[in-house]
Amino acid sequence: MENAENQSGLHEAFNDKGERISPVLPESVKNFLIDIDGTICDDIPNEEPERMLTVLPYPDALRIINKWYDEGHIITFFTSRTEEHREYTEIWLDKHGFKYHAILFCKPRGGNYHWIDNHIVKATRFKGQFTDLVVRTHEIEVFKP
Repeated sequence: MENAENQSGLHEAFNDKGERISPVLPESVKNFLIDIDGTICDDIPNEEPERMLTVLPYPDALRIINKWYDEGHIITFFTSRTEEHREYTEIWLDKHGFKYHAILFCKPRGGNYHWIDNHIVKATRFKGQFTDLVVRTHEIEVFKP
């Protein structure tokens, strides 16, 4: 019987000493972590959860995210909404037809994120429009050698 990791397309990986490490996705599959408020719809603060059910999605966000899903990429919403907002959030996503694999709640609020990870991380700042992604080179911060 296949385990859940194999069913999701993950492959075994090993470090340079031959030791098993966390499994990885094939290079052709992206693991999208997508914010909700201010990214796929207007920014709704946690203090006004009743608005979470009535806000409209950004049409280009719905189209592009569902396209990525259909192409076989992993879609996970990563939001500052709390677990108490789960029901509203799932109802809203389903009502508007978003395709996704998971939702992670309780992302720290306030922005200015700096993600440190042992895997490749590509960041794309949302500035008002979802489109296909293009490759550009920008200056980044790295650890001093």
